[in-house]
Amino acid sequence: MRSLMALAVTGLAAILPGKASAQESFFKDKTIHVIVGHPPGGSYDFYARLAADMLKVHLPEAKAIIVENKPGGGGLIAMSWFYSQAPRDGTYLGLLPETVGNTQLMEPDVAKWDVRKLNYIGSFSPVNSVFMRRRNSPSQTPEDMKRQETIVGCTGTTAQSYQYPALLKVLGNFKYKMICGYPGANEYTVALERGEIDLVSSAWNSWKVTHQTQMKNGDLVPIIQAGLKRTRDLPDVPLMQELVDDPVAKKVIEFTSAGAQIGRALVAPPGLPAERIAQLRAIFDKMTADPAMIEMAAKRGLDLDPSSGITVQGYSDEIANTPPDIVEKAVSAFSE
Repeated sequence: MRSLMALAVTGLAAILPGKASAQESFFKDKTIHVIVGHPPGGSYDFYARLAADMLKVHLPEAKAIIVENKPGGGGLIAMSWFYSQAPRDGTYLGLLPETVGNTQLMEPDVAKWDVRKLNYIGSFSPVNSVFMRRRNSPSQTPEDMKRQETIVGCTGTTAQSYQYPALLKVLGNFKYKMICGYPGANEYTVALERGEIDLVSSAWNSWKVTHQTQMKNGDLVPIIQAGLKRTRDLPDVPLMQELVDDPVAKKVIEFTSAGAQIGRALVAPPGLPAERIAQLRAIFDKMTADPAMIEMAAKRGLDLDPSSGITVQGYSDEIANTPPDIVEKAVSAFSE
């Protein structure tokens, strides 16, 4: 019996290292692609390049880490391609809109995906969107925006730059005039600075990097934020749901802005082997806890407040399980 047990232990020891070695060597000499659904220059792109640089350190056996921008449709073109065509082996990762779960429920004809089948690797940081006005905008406060027309720039109707202001327009009686069609945040922010529009919504993590001086000078002023809780940087700027009185309207706004907790997250396509998902999640947790990587993010002005892949998967599932009546009211708000 002792001899048999010794043989079993010896055999197990021989098998396990082989499995670990095979798993560790999967990425050896492979190119990893990080897909971004937006143009260069915004917070999606900033975090995708941070992810690539972190992976170069923590996955040194990979041949290369490449960031690929596939802009269009507020990130949904990239999401559609990623879900249906990206290789399902871990060599393709995405940094895609945090609103894809909302889009799946509200626009099923557009969203040919199921977020419950995605594999979240981890989130670098939650991301509140912030409504930014120019210094000499006719409307200086949220109350002003309920009384007089405010021109809002946006990309498309599936993007937060349209959806968040549209919610306040319908549910809060804000007198917003929506001007969509800008290619990305860079373009509508330039239009804001030129005085062509009065207000835009974009990720706070991006504003902090690109427009710190303009905010310090008072040329740009954060006035409203979208998310489930106020970002620590803007404790005095109200959340959208705080600006409406109706309890149902508050729930609708919370549903549409729940993706803020997902934030800038790294995700893998459906169908990955369980051990590959576990490996990628372990790498993510390790690299976001690495002091050198934390310093790298800080030097770029990027928040690093990570959540594990399992935690982010839970946020996504909560959105997917939103009651149909709340979804219907959100759809109605966007269609008015």
